[in-house]
Amino acid sequence: MCGRYASSRSAEDLVEEFDVLDPRIDAEFAPSYNVAPTDRVYAVLERSDRRQLRMLRWGLVPSWAKDASIGSRLINARLETAAEKPAFRKAFASRRCLLPADGYFEWYPTERTKAGKPVKQPFFITPADGSVLAMAGLYEIWRDHSLREDDPEAFRWTCTVLTTEAADEIGRIHDRMPLVVPRERRDAWLSSATTPDHLEELVVPAQQSGLTAFPVSPAVGNVRNNGPELVEPLPEGDTLL
Repeated sequence: MCGRYASSRSAEDLVEEFDVLDPRIDAEFAPSYNVAPTDRVYAVLERSDRRQLRMLRWGLVPSWAKDASIGSRLINARLETAAEKPAFRKAFASRRCLLPADGYFEWYPTERTKAGKPVKQPFFITPADGSVLAMAGLYEIWRDHSLREDDPEAFRWTCTVLTTEAADEIGRIHDRMPLVVPRERRDAWLSSATTPDHLEELVVPAQQSGLTAFPVSPAVGNVRNNGPELVEPLPEGDTLL
């Protein structure tokens, strides 16, 4: 799964990286090295054939949901079942997005225990070349009927990260990972004109290579911690392994 990630690029950098023509952001995000569920995140998507950069809430709220609380449980969607699951199938067909990241965190159980439970070592998984990680996502627009239609909060834009089986070199840490969309597939992934047959081809994961993983500070486990030190490799001998 993907439950935490880092996102430090500026809106200006993402506009250039993803060829955005229509930025729709109401404020510049400060870099976040500990993005957590329900946080607002940058997302690249297409509306009316124009590529946009927007701020979405991480945790998808389906259009049919009675309240927004369900979003905290829908931060990930399994690639293998997203096309059939009621919460994701409409978004999978027509509301796909990209969620830019520096990398993401996973926790690996160690042989050490505390109160009878395994102590876990966090790892940061990131492109080895320092490039932007384009995670495949889905988005929805949920109408809050308790608010007037002209209220800015009446329509909530939310998203989820698609996950797939982890590549061999990452699978030793966790058996799932975000679906990474390579540069040559971005246009087709975002386009509403992509046919179901072509979409089926797109979601066959490309080789998830070019990623590196290294242990980082357990401080990332606390959402109140947020700084570049969270994505720095631990010195040899300081890990929990």
